[in-house]
Parts: sequence; structure tokens; C-alpha cells
Amino acid sequence: MILKNIKGNMQNNIRQHPLELAELWIGSSGQRRRFNAYSDYLKSVYGYRIQKLSIDAGFTCPNRDGTCGRGGCTFCNNDAFNPSYCTPQKTIRLQLEEGKIFHAWRYRKAARYVAYFQAYSNTYAPLLELKKRYEEALQVEGVVGLTIGTRPDCLNEENLDYLAELSQTYFVHLEIGIESCYDRTLQRVNRGHDYACTERAFEAAFKRGIKTGGHLILGMPQESREEQLAEATIISSLPMQTLKLHQLQIITDTHMAQEYKNTPSDFSFYTLEEYIDLVVDFLEKLSPNIKIDRLTGEVPPRFQAGPCFKEWRTDQILGFIEKRLEQRNTYQGRYYS
Repeated sequence: MILKNIKGNMQNNIRQHPLELAELWIGSSGQRRRFNAYSDYLKSVYGYRIQKLSIDAGFTCPNRDGTCGRGGCTFCNNDAFNPSYCTPQKTIRLQLEEGKIFHAWRYRKAARYVAYFQAYSNTYAPLLELKKRYEEALQVEGVVGLTIGTRPDCLNEENLDYLAELSQTYFVHLEIGIESCYDRTLQRVNRGHDYACTERAFEAAFKRGIKTGGHLILGMPQESREEQLAEATIISSLPMQTLKLHQLQIITDTHMAQEYKNTPSDFSFYTLEEYIDLVVDFLEKLSPNIKIDRLTGEVPPRFQAGPCFKEWRTDQILGFIEKRLEQRNTYQGRYYS
């Protein structure tokens, strides 16, 4: 009955948006979903589960080395999300092989792997150095492609042309840190670039046919709920294929942790219930063509320096969000135009 009602409500939207109902509602497992899940898309394209294996390849960032700033983003401590096997003291090959073992107990059905260059800005190096590191990863057995995390100001004509060439043979996915659509926020968290830089980066990658994804943090200091929801409309205009969302988390040993200690009134944190409703409202405004890679995040307890959803894992919170979508009889893109 719920799906019948939704299909009736969606008729006008389907005329506007070419996304097929089957793509949005039915995942590769045959289960009906109310958002466009990236994991289902990958399995439908490749026919098997693809598992990301994180890598710390020893890169840095231009707001760390003095090029456009010092100290990095105020919220960033890479140790909080790097798996234990990730360290630049190990070769890329060794990290990937240990990553296979690390994930084997949980993801037994993974048939192929994507090397995830995750820590810091992974296009911030001379092209010859990038080629060396990427191609070492692609030589590891079972690795079918790359996901490359980076900043919008670390993409230039030379490295984009190389990635476009590489994507003709391998799966290549650029994960670009948006973090916020508001320049005042980007300045406050020491990003070292503005939102216009983000727009240019996505356009440059799109023109070369490179698959791109964005990363956005909900709950940045002194951003209102209405401003955060407006970001769904803003980023829907970017030519990107995927999106990662997660709530702001205060991480130990960061400048933001010190800010929170000194001026806690500048921060406003969502309860779990509030965050679930925020994500559902956000999804309603988001283009249905953007595939969802993540809707929440977590860090180990030892890195938590502020309020967080300590008792819940990301997969549990995802389940709560899907349940709320069902309860509200709604779906990704409902109010997108």
C-alpha cells in the first residue's frame, strides 16, 4: 500500500526526472529503498560486491604545509578514521593486502576491491608521484579501481587529464571535500578556498568524464538548520554522481575541539532523533540522480571530544533513517526541482 501511494505521488516528478523507479526503489538485493543507494548501483553494474580498502599514502594538504594555511581544517584528525592497518610507513601494496584481511571477517562476499586513497589530499603531489602511487595500487590482485579523496583546490589540468585517461581502463572515482557551501564556514574551519572553487573542480572533472562524489558535513558551527537544508538544493546543481553526508563530530587533538571547549555556545548538536529527521528532510530536497554513499559517520570512542551518537553504529543509524523515510511515506527527491 505504501509503494502504491508513493508511485501515485511520484507521477509528476517522474515526468521531470529521468531516473527510473526501479533504479531508485529497488536495490541489487531486490529490496525496495527510498533513496538512491551507491552500494546497490555498484553491485548492479559490476554484478558483485566491491569493498573499499583505505590507504594512507603519505600526502599532506595545502592548508597544512603553508601553501594556503597552516594547521589543516579545524575539524580534521585523520587518525580518527584511519583503520589500524593504514600508515604511510607501509607500502601501498602492504596496506591493501592487510586491508583485505582486516575486512574479510565482515565482508565475506566482497569479490573485488577499490583502493581508497583517503587520508589528506590525494592529488596534492607532482603528477609523476601520483602515477607511481596509483599504479602501485592498481597492480594489487583484486583491485579494480581507485577512489581518491581530495580537495577542490588540489585538482589541476595535468592531474585531471591523467585521471580521465586512467578512467578509460579502470574504475576511477574522485571524492571531493565540499564540507560546506558557505564561504564564512569554509573560512572559519580553515579550508583555504571558497565554494566557487568547489564548483570549478566539479565542472572540470565532469568535462573530462571523471566520476565524482562530494563530502558534506551537517551541523557546522553557527549554520542554521534551514541553511543546512538549503545545501541540498545548492549541491544538486553540481555535476556529481555520489554524496557522503555525516554529522559534525568534535575530534580530539583538533583546533575545533579547543574551540568547543572555549566557546561551546557556538556549537549546536543534534540528538539522534533530530539528525534522522534532518537527513530525511535533506534527502527530500536532493536530486534523485545523486547516489548516496553515506548518511552518517562514527569515530572510535577515544577520539570523541563532544556529543555524538555513541551507542549506535552507522549501519544502525542508516536503518533508523530508512525506517523514518517509510514512516513519513517519503523519498529522495520528493521536493527537488
